[in-house]
Parts: sequence; C-alpha cells; structure tokens
Amino acid sequence: MTAILENLSRRRFLVGGAAVAGGLVIGLRLLPHESASSAPAAPAMDVPRFNPTAFVSIDDTGLVTIVAHRSEMGQGVRTALPMAVADELEADWSRVRVVQAVGDEATYGGQNTDGSRSLRHFLSPMREMGAAARQMLEAAAAHRWDVDVSQVRARNHQVVHTPTGRTLGYGELTAAARALSVPRPEALRLKRPEDFRYIGKDMPIVDLAEMTSGRAGYGIDVRRPGMKYAVIARPPVYGGRVTSYDETPALAVPGVERVVKLDGTPPPSGFQPLGGVAVIARNTWAAIQGRNKLKITWDDGPNRSYDSTAYKAQLEETARRPGRVLRNQGDAPATLASAGRVVTADYYVPHLAHAPMEPPAALASVADGRCEAWACTQNPQGARDEIAKALGIPTDRVTVNVTLLGGGFGRKSKPDYVVEAALLSRAVGAPVKVTWTREDEIHHDYYHTVNAQHLEAALDSRGRAIAWLHRSVFPAIPSTFQPNVTYASNGELSQGVLDVPYDIPNIRCENGEAEPHVRIGWFRSVLNIPHAFAVCSFADELAHAAGRDPKDYLLELLGPPRHVDAGPHYENYGDDRKVYPIDTGRLRRVVEVVAEKAQWGRHLPAGHGLGIAVHRSFVSYVAIVVEAAVGKDGTVSVPRVDIAVDCGFAAYPDRVRSQMEGAAVMALSSVLYGEVTFRDGRAQQNNFNDFQVARMNVAPSDTRVYIVGSPEPPGGVGEPGVPPFAPALCNAIFAATGKRIRRLPVADQLRS
Repeated sequence: MTAILENLSRRRFLVGGAAVAGGLVIGLRLLPHESASSAPAAPAMDVPRFNPTAFVSIDDTGLVTIVAHRSEMGQGVRTALPMAVADELEADWSRVRVVQAVGDEATYGGQNTDGSRSLRHFLSPMREMGAAARQMLEAAAAHRWDVDVSQVRARNHQVVHTPTGRTLGYGELTAAARALSVPRPEALRLKRPEDFRYIGKDMPIVDLAEMTSGRAGYGIDVRRPGMKYAVIARPPVYGGRVTSYDETPALAVPGVERVVKLDGTPPPSGFQPLGGVAVIARNTWAAIQGRNKLKITWDDGPNRSYDSTAYKAQLEETARRPGRVLRNQGDAPATLASAGRVVTADYYVPHLAHAPMEPPAALASVADGRCEAWACTQNPQGARDEIAKALGIPTDRVTVNVTLLGGGFGRKSKPDYVVEAALLSRAVGAPVKVTWTREDEIHHDYYHTVNAQHLEAALDSRGRAIAWLHRSVFPAIPSTFQPNVTYASNGELSQGVLDVPYDIPNIRCENGEAEPHVRIGWFRSVLNIPHAFAVCSFADELAHAAGRDPKDYLLELLGPPRHVDAGPHYENYGDDRKVYPIDTGRLRRVVEVVAEKAQWGRHLPAGHGLGIAVHRSFVSYVAIVVEAAVGKDGTVSVPRVDIAVDCGFAAYPDRVRSQMEGAAVMALSSVLYGEVTFRDGRAQQNNFNDFQVARMNVAPSDTRVYIVGSPEPPGGVGEPGVPPFAPALCNAIFAATGKRIRRLPVADQLRS
C-alpha cells in the first residue's frame, strides 16, 4: 500500500492514466443513493447538490490508483474512502496507491473537510465507484472468455471464471474494460456487509509510516525553487488598520529583503486577510526577526475597547432576560411560575483558540495571470475561490494543492493565510511561503465563540422535570461573513439547544442578542461544546436536587425510545431528519453501555468521583463516564475515561476509537485550561505557556472506547466525542468534591 501526496488535477490524472498502455480510468459521477445496496447507506444532501466526481485508475501492471478528495489531518480519511473503493473493487490493498486531489469543485464536489461529513456522505458513493470498476473488469473478462458475465467474479485483484478456475489479472483487462460504458446505477451489485474485506475492519492508515518516521510532508514543509519566506504583523485588534510604519530597522536585519504592506478587509472580513505589514526574507527566522523590528502605528478601529471580562457580564445579563423564542412546547413559563420547586443555573464558556500543532502555513506562486498554491487546508475550494477574488482572476486560473495537515479542528477550513501568500507572491514576483507563528495563531484566530447560558427546570413532588427553559447567548459564526448579525443561526442553536432530547412536557428554548468583537469560526464540534456542557451539567444538577442517582435520572430524562420533534427551526446537520432522526433509544443505549463498562457506582478512593454525560452531535451518539481525582491542592487528574459511541455503521473502527481518544485529550485541555481573554481589543494569551494544552502527564491515564454496533447509516466521528467530555468531567468533580463547576476553565477554581 502506498500513499502519494502528489496533487493531481483531473486533467493530469486522466492524461496520465490514458498514457499508460491499456490503462483503465473510471471517471464516475457519484451515483444517487437510491441505487440498490444491501449495506448501510443514507442520502447525503450535499453529494447530489454538488454533484461530486471521483476517479480510480488501473494501469497495465495492475496498480490501482485512487484519488482522495478530502483533507487528511489524522482522522484517516485518505485511507477510509479509498478503502471503500478498493473493497468494492476487490483490489489487493497492497497494490493500491492513494493520491491527493487538488481543489476542484466541478470535479470532486464538496471538499471542505469539516462537519464530520466525509464518511457520512461519501462512503456509499465511493463504494459505488469501486463496484462500477469491478463490474467493468468482470464484463471485460467475460468477453475475453466468451462466457456469460454471471460466470465470472472479481476476487483479490483478478477475475475468476468460476466453472473452470481460469483467472485474469486486473492489468490484463484494463485495455478492454476501458472501452466499456460505466454501468448504470440500477445495474450495480454492491457487496453484502458480511463480504467486506476492508470496510468495517481495522487497518493502518496509509500515511502511518511517513507520519511516524518524520517523512510526511505538511504545509509548513513545502519548498519551491526561488521561494521567499514571509511573516506578517497583523492588526492586534480585529478591524484595525495600519496608520503608518517604519521599515528601516526591519530591512537592516540580515536576510530580510523587502517589506510589503497588505491591505486589510474591514469586518466582516470572511476568509479574506486581516492586512498588516509583511516582512519578506530568505528564511522564516530572518522574517520573524525583521517583524520584531518594525515600528507600526495602528488605528485599532471599532473593537479597541473590547474587554472579555465586561463582555462576560453583559452576556450573562442578556441570558437572564427573555430572548427570541425558537422552540416552544407546552407552556414552560407558566409551569415554572407555578411550580413548587425550580432549579436555576447559569453556565459560561470562554473563547478558545484552535491551536493546531502545525500553525497555518501556505506557499503560493503567482505568475502570468495564474496562481498555484500549496497549503495545509481543509478547504481547497474555498482557498481557490478566495484567491481568485483577491487577485481578480478567474478560478480556473487558480490551483490549490493540498498537503497533510498537522491538526485542523476547523481552523484550516478558513483560507485567509493562503490568500496572504498569493497576495505577497504577486507583490514580490516570486513564490512566497507565509508561516504563522504560535503567537499569530492565538492572536488572530477565528475563535470558538464565547457563550453564556441560563437554564431553569421545574420539578414535581417526585423530582421529575416538568418544565425546561434554556437561553443561550453568544456572538454567532455568521457575523464573520455578514454585517449586523446579532442573533445566532438556527444551525448553531440546533447543536444542543433546540434538539434537547429530554422527555419533558414543557420546553422553551430562547436566544439573546450578542455583538461580535473578534472573528468567530467553527471549532471541533462547534456550539455543541458549550451547549452540551450546560445541558448535561444541568441534568446532573437536577438529579442531585431530586436525590437521585445521576445515571438513573438521566435515563428518566431521556424517556422511552422515540424520535424527538425538535420543531420547525431545527436543522439536522444538513441531513434528512427521516434518515437521521433524534433517537432517544440510541441515546439510552450508549448510556447503558458506558455505565455498565465503567462499572457505574463502583467504590472509589477519597477525592475521586464519577461523572456521566450523553450527547448527540453530527448524527452520532456518545456517552462518557469520567473518573476524576481532585488533590488537596485542587489539582485535577483523570485516571479513567469510558466512552460508548453509536456512530451507525462503523466503517473504520480503528479511527473511531482514535478519534474518541483524541477528543478526550482535546476536551480535557479546554476544560482545564482553555481560555482566550481580551483587553483593549487584544488577545492576552500568546503561546502554550499561557494557552495551555494537556501534556502527556495530564492526559487521561486509561481511555476505553466501546463501539456500539448499529444497523443505521454512518454518522460523524471526528467531532462527537468532544461535547460530553466537559460535563462528564465537571460532574465527576462535583461527585469528588461537592463543588459545582458552571464556568470553564476549571483549573483555577479548585485551587486553595
């Protein structure tokens, strides 16, 4: 098995395949999901809408080349989707190579690798592509032998004539197969799940050897002849601009060649650069030193007074007032007003920076009215569009090559850094690589939004919840792209507010206004993070108020297995509600599984506690039990984490487990330390010394993942493990100490 990070355009792939004697190239329109299939499949709204195309080729040696059209950042997509093609193709995995696609919507459809959509939306179409190629090879063999096609079967890289045992290798059949028509959707014969060779099996990712040996190439590693290196001094306040600057001290630094002013984009800036002053040099270190010497006067603009402490108070005040009603079931206000017992709580989650291990980096070369870029991007098509807009050239004159990503988490789907490289290349007339430092990444991120929430619940005489009020207030992601946005989008509120699954007769969900002061962007699991923290923590509070065991009370809240009607404003991650309903039976099942596996209620030492939480996001279901240990000095450690995940059909179990394990570490970082604060409009954190992430000695000691088998279509995997971790940990801290955590991060709240 080989993985090649060479980026192939559709034209080069077709030309290259056709140039091989006898080469078979399949350029297959991804088929409608109504085609017959005995394996799990689901209609994906973005696939037919964007009409994606994928490619597989076989040369006359039998080497199968499969194009990966999504970005690889450790989640295994460069293995999982080609694996689906290879399985249906009956290819020998050791004779398959994977190549990376360039950004090209007309050819590949949606390539923005976010939203935990890759397997969810493309598993079935990629299987269909492999099945079509297999059937063409079988038809070519039947013609060669002059037998009916029903007598031949593809098996492990060759076609077998079943009555006689005769065989022909794939390489021997490519010339004949290439002349055949691609089968129609209704003629495809997809494998039964019990016949899968790769799908649903544990296999190493194709990039594993390169990643573990240091040979893998990331965006920050790209080199091109004659390239220059750049770092940029960007406005320290969102919406600020350069008033004046003195470049003389910077030009005196050895290796610095030029200083270039970049015009910024006033808010809402979208994916366009913030502007500033760039230092161009012969290496990155010289560019950094030159930037340090720049003397710049800034006009800080309208966000100069942004103070996150004052803003927190403002959000919390708004959350305590009635807001815009988006789900109204029964009469929650009247029930709360007349109830004998009401539980109230307020929760707060601060801004977070993405902080991928590899900060944003991109190289671009602009010449002769064209641009070619290389970048660690989740969104090559977005980068292509934004470059074309910034340079004023057609998109077909822009090529975006995708490297491996050293972490993404949503940050690298925003291609402002790629546009910066293109603008600077045009300015200096040479290839330019822009590298963001860690400080740049934390100071100028598309931050995860700050959030304040107010919850109220009425309990009856037996402690059952009979009314539920949830208000959530936060600056919304659309404010980065559109002016005058002060309310959240339905999609954001569909991530843990509108979709509350509890069996409560009176439910009211509201949203208050909040003005943005920084760039807001999606972050791994997006608004599910604060909403799950509040909802799952509040469920634990209700259990204790009712004098009940938290696990038993949680199951009572979920009620009997049913599909939840979340109301007309609910958006289901872009997927069909009938295919992916909110299923409380699946929520109950993961709670029951994780409680059993974690030995819920087991005896623990003093200072230890167990916490439980469950949440549905990206149409998957995850329940977590965390064991927390709190020392006398308030230090928190996590001896054990148990995670049960129902992601529907688990096409790649190894990556399901690894994503859950990684989610636990990332969520632990955010819960313990994650916070970006602002004063005078400026981010106060700089690097990993004051924006900490969980080191090895803090990571959970023992993480156990249980994949709950399901006949349902594939759900998301990359993000759903994050949201329930924070409330499970905070509930465990309460069980250990009696101290309720309602704001994040927690580290300083427990220290004496």
